[in-house]
Amino acid sequence: MKLLTKFNLILLVIFAAGGVLISQLAYSFLIGNARREVLEEAQLMMASATSVRDYTANDLSPLLQQNPRHRVHFLAETIPFYGATTTFNNLRKSYPDYAYKEAALNPTNPEDRASDWEADIIHDLRDHPNETQKVGERETPNGAALYLANPIKVNHECLECHSTPSAAPTAMLAVYGNANGFGWKNDEIVGAQIISVPMSVPIAIADRAYHRLLFFLILILVVTILALDAGVYFFVIRPLKLVSDTADRVSRGEKDVPPIKFKGKDEIAVVASSFNRMQVSLTKAFKMLEEQ
Repeated sequence: MKLLTKFNLILLVIFAAGGVLISQLAYSFLIGNARREVLEEAQLMMASATSVRDYTANDLSPLLQQNPRHRVHFLAETIPFYGATTTFNNLRKSYPDYAYKEAALNPTNPEDRASDWEADIIHDLRDHPNETQKVGERETPNGAALYLANPIKVNHECLECHSTPSAAPTAMLAVYGNANGFGWKNDEIVGAQIISVPMSVPIAIADRAYHRLLFFLILILVVTILALDAGVYFFVIRPLKLVSDTADRVSRGEKDVPPIKFKGKDEIAVVASSFNRMQVSLTKAFKMLEEQ
């Protein structure tokens, strides 16, 4: 096996071992970074939904309630839930993987009723009233999903419709009836704003970055091996080959073999100088033998 081949095998083993370690650490880092990126986007969406809810409750709803039509036909636009959900559904055109729901344990609209896993989140927020946000993962039939949840706490505006059926607008009762969505108490956590996204989204982001990283690692490996091979050939193998060829000529008895010329003071130059001295000594010895 040639010296250059041995050298390349050693490099490949070192790079392979280092590459496996680096790629594993890098993938874990990229997954964590992608997860944070997705959560940051979800938090921006949550802040947007919360802003819409506040605007609806404080500015839009009072104006719409003065509309005479609201007394006969219930206007869903007066409900903060409706405004936030509608706005988010428009936002989903750009972010189709994200889902938003304002889930409640006892909602007026049955479509807002919390599922089992959403109810677990609401109960957990109730058990920890000081928590302003909950982040976690859950298993779904389509794989793991990441979720972000904010508690929905009752205030005096909510009690105008959700305290007792007698306090609720007649138009709302005509649409939803008087069986659900009542009995809320001030400062009670009755639901949660929940944004969920499949873990496939951050995994896809991490995979793209990971593949780019692997491409550049392999590119650096190839360039490094080529550069080192060139250096080994020009600074080690070629000089040694020249020394070997000169030694063969001397061993075959050729006369007037020119000395090897190397510049520098490295190990190859030292070997060449030693060989030149040996060649001079052999030449003198041969001349002495011929004279006898």
